Amino acid sequence: MNFSSIEKFLKRKSVKFGLPFLLLVLGGSFGLREFTQLRYQFSRISKVNPDELKKHGIEMKKPGEVTLESEYEKIKNLDIDNWEQVRGPRPWEETSSQ
Repeated sequence: MNFSSIEKFLKRKSVKFGLPFLLLVLGGSFGLREFTQLRYQFSRISKVNPDELKKHGIEMKKPGEVTLESEYEKIKNLDIDNWEQVRGPRPWEETSSQ
């Protein structure tokens, strides 16, 4: 094989477009396998335990305590027609100058 035959081989459409496509498909398959493996690897980690949270001072509400209807009742009584827009401090502004 000489240089011209290698050059002719590399200019074929099947080599020029087919090989990169196959590399993308096969490489993507292996890449996706690694990313999906992370999902199952970290799903084995234990969930939040309410007793542990109480030790740290965090209190969780019971599952039936917060419902869509109860939150709607809280929001229903708010006066949304009369409000004032207040600009919050920006990160670059000093809070000590107030």
